[in-house]
Amino acid sequence: MKLFSCAYCGNVLYFENIRCEKCGHALGYLPDANRLLPLQADGDAWRALAAGGAVDERYGTLRRCANAAHDACNWLVPMAEASAYCQSCRHNRVVPDLTIPANLQDWRRVQIAKNRLFYSLLRLDLPHPERPKDGTAGLCFDVLADPPSGGGAHIMTGHDNGLITLALSEADDVERQRRQQAMGEPYRTLLGHMRHEIGHYYWDVLVRDGGRLDQCRDLFGDDREDYGTALQRYYADGPAPDWQTRLVSAYASAHPWEDFAETFGHYLHITDTLEMGRAFGVSLQPQLRTPDAAALTAKIDFDPFRAENFTEIIEAWLPLTFVANNLNRCMGESDLYPFVLSQPVVEKLAFIHDLVSKGGAPDAELPQAPVEVSGQMTDGDSTQAQREADTAALLA
Repeated sequence: MKLFSCAYCGNVLYFENIRCEKCGHALGYLPDANRLLPLQADGDAWRALAAGGAVDERYGTLRRCANAAHDACNWLVPMAEASAYCQSCRHNRVVPDLTIPANLQDWRRVQIAKNRLFYSLLRLDLPHPERPKDGTAGLCFDVLADPPSGGGAHIMTGHDNGLITLALSEADDVERQRRQQAMGEPYRTLLGHMRHEIGHYYWDVLVRDGGRLDQCRDLFGDDREDYGTALQRYYADGPAPDWQTRLVSAYASAHPWEDFAETFGHYLHITDTLEMGRAFGVSLQPQLRTPDAAALTAKIDFDPFRAENFTEIIEAWLPLTFVANNLNRCMGESDLYPFVLSQPVVEKLAFIHDLVSKGGAPDAELPQAPVEVSGQMTDGDSTQAQREADTAALLA
């Protein structure tokens, strides 16, 4: 994610802002331009403003996404486009009953996470075809509320052939933390769920349908292994005993599909966070006179979404996470980044980078001694089948 600034007054803006606190102008995010624009009403439409208040003609006439009516989206749509919804919200297939105040509040949180997901997908130029009404192809989201107490099974988060289902209850901080403890997943966020599940979708699109199955199987294992049996084994016996040496999370050991989805989601964590580091001009030069200090030196002065090779990304990422963890400890908090990236994990991340950037073979030049950071925690959510197999009993 980048920092934004108000073209009218120069004030620093953040992705979800809807109004500039300095000049008071309404704001809207225009994805095609990757800009958060100050706006001036023009009848039922909006026009972008430049410095001094002149209309910026480059952006034409705009309207707000229809979900702005629910205070749930700040994205803009060119008037020439037929859809009332923005590039992110067009993928909403089912939303909860928004006349219920608690549902509306939680759905707004889901929208924030989904818009951040789509920011990354757009920056990476990844395909995200809309699913036609009553269609079976394309990408769409169902956000579903659990039935009233005693009224049926809990909603399960998962992916099925381009349909991502998200339990609305995951947007409730208390409930999500309860599930976090019940499932033994100390790292659990709405955005993590989104990034994990979209990984399943891009396995279908970029690996299965993109002619990369053999290369993927060499790194992640054979996806033809029976998925249901693999999940039963995982929940009966626990993760593979050597998972820390080759996987980004314990849950990645359940099945090669889960390993790919966990790694894909992790790649989105990395690129998005590095872009914010670049926006702040982060440069790391530890005040240590030891040979190891060189491994903690980094200057984030490149666009991670356009990096030519993954080596550049990982050599900036590892020092940044080391600093972030130590800053958190100074505040008495647990590590912000509780992962260890072994060399096999770095190679898988490099494959993901290559998959989303140029479609060639994975990078050959990789760091030989990744910096380890303390702790291993699961990132993202599990799939529909896993939820049906295990979560219902834990949440009863």
